[in-house]
Amino acid sequence: MALSRFRRDSGMNYWPGFVDALSTLVLSVIFLLTVFMVAQFFLSQEVAGKDTALARLNAQIARLSQLLSLEQTGKASLQDEVATLRASLTTAESERDRLRAATSQSPAAAAGAGGNDKLNTQLDLEKAATARAVAQIENLNEQIGALRRQIAALEEALGASEKKESASQLRIADLGQRLNVALAQRVQELSRYRSDFFGTLRGILGDRPDIRIVGDRFVFQSEVFFDSGAATLRPDGRAELDKLAGAVIALEKQIPSDINWVLRVDGHTDIRPLAATSPFKSNWDLSAARAISVVQYLISKGVSPARLAAAGFGEFQPIDPGTSEQALAHNRRIELKLTER
Repeated sequence: MALSRFRRDSGMNYWPGFVDALSTLVLSVIFLLTVFMVAQFFLSQEVAGKDTALARLNAQIARLSQLLSLEQTGKASLQDEVATLRASLTTAESERDRLRAATSQSPAAAAGAGGNDKLNTQLDLEKAATARAVAQIENLNEQIGALRRQIAALEEALGASEKKESASQLRIADLGQRLNVALAQRVQELSRYRSDFFGTLRGILGDRPDIRIVGDRFVFQSEVFFDSGAATLRPDGRAELDKLAGAVIALEKQIPSDINWVLRVDGHTDIRPLAATSPFKSNWDLSAARAISVVQYLISKGVSPARLAAAGFGEFQPIDPGTSEQALAHNRRIELKLTER
């Protein structure tokens, strides 16, 4: 009997440390995943806004490029027309010079003066048309220059937007890294206080088979506090909670105020239905009422309400899948969990 008790005691001494290390690792992984998801959410929001702005700028540049292409096409057409007019003008001027030379050499050619006047009129018309075409080309050159300046401004704005987006991504990555470091430190601190708290509770409550540590929770069998099917604390259960209240009050003084923590009290039942005369509608109601009874009693003993939370889980989270009387007793429990709020 003494050897058996020694082995059990030895197991209880090593188990909390292993559980604390494992729970710390799990909390760290969960925390990192949470930060990653938050960072991804904010990054996707900012990138979505940047993509919309970039798409709008690209569309505007495409429209301006199309207008520039049309203007350049029109300019080329006018240049061809001007070249044609200039060729005609050159031909007409040559013809005029030829006629003038012929007229000056032979007085008899004076009769051709009427034809020379017509030729001059045609030359004047062609000169006017050429002048109008040149004016249109100059106007098009001014429009093309304005379009090119506008496109350059848009491209500059687009480059600035891309640089801003890159800087924002760097800031988000830096913020995520700093959050990871800060929150990891908080998780480590809370894990240390949880380990100390459980050690203190173990020393206060003693080595009882109906009180044990499971993972990151301190587990009491429901029979420690309540009669079967009831949510009213038994006198001996209040005595145990008096010890617990003292430990929680001492813990409040130890944990820094910037660590946002709560002691969560979870109620659980077995799978057996309640009696027809029970004042509770379901096991869920019973588990929640028991958790609330524990929280209210701790508050009456001086524990801050801001550091307590009550939750009921009914029969839906058993720790023993069996249906034996021992398994059912394991599942009827009150759990204490020191966690972040």
